[in-house]
Amino acid sequence: MPTYYCTSAQGRLTAEQKNRIASEITRIHAEVTGAPSYFAQVIFTEVAPGNLFMGGEPVTHDHIFVYGHIRSGRAAVDKTRMIRLMADAVALAANVDSKRAVWVYLNELQPRQMIEFGHVLPEPGDELVWTDGLPEADRAFMQSIGKRR
Repeated sequence: MPTYYCTSAQGRLTAEQKNRIASEITRIHAEVTGAPSYFAQVIFTEVAPGNLFMGGEPVTHDHIFVYGHIRSGRAAVDKTRMIRLMADAVALAANVDSKRAVWVYLNELQPRQMIEFGHVLPEPGDELVWTDGLPEADRAFMQSIGKRR
């Protein structure tokens, strides 16, 4: 359900750092929202030098941008908690200053305007009922995702 895009300079993050960041973003999203962790996906994008600009100038500093698409309907306090926890976790994993180098954005989408695993998504808080109502094969596939590590 949530999709988080992590953008950084090419070669900035090691495979180990990406793994840790993906695990932490997934954990934080699940803990704060109560949604199962198998819904979360994290996609890394590396930007070649000269292709990322701030203020009209090429970025030469150590920024990591996390842009998350989440379902609308969450409390503001939960969203604020998520972005703070994610900024700190990404900074720790990437060994950068979370106050300056990590930027986290959340973009809310209407739940009934998304389809994943072939099914229109539920409202926040209805994940378990929704999952229980899925065909067994779909449910088993989704629930196996977080266990593949």
